[in-house]
Amino acid sequence: MFISSAYAQSGGPAPAGGEIMQIGFLVVLFALFYFLAIRPQRKRQKEHTEMISALKKGDEVAMSSGMLGKVTALDENYLTLGVSGGLELKFQRLHVNAILPKGTLKSVGTE
Repeated sequence: MFISSAYAQSGGPAPAGGEIMQIGFLVVLFALFYFLAIRPQRKRQKEHTEMISALKKGDEVAMSSGMLGKVTALDENYLTLGVSGGLELKFQRLHVNAILPKGTLKSVGTE
């Protein structure tokens, strides 16, 4: 009784340029994501691929499992790693984490 009927008001036209702002925001968000996530990951992946392709017999390496050893043989996808006592283990090349400086194995006492 005391409340009169409420009617919806016409909203009027939408503000101009709203669609352009949304598209611009998405473009800026994608560019930010590209420069913070995608580009650095591709750079690390390229450096790792170059390191693996540069492996040669006699290199001292650290594997992703933490194992250290000297490369005794290489083929297309695998490498044979010589660890202490003449023990040789076979690993996939992509699991090489780092190429160590010469003499590292002697300094840590594994040779």
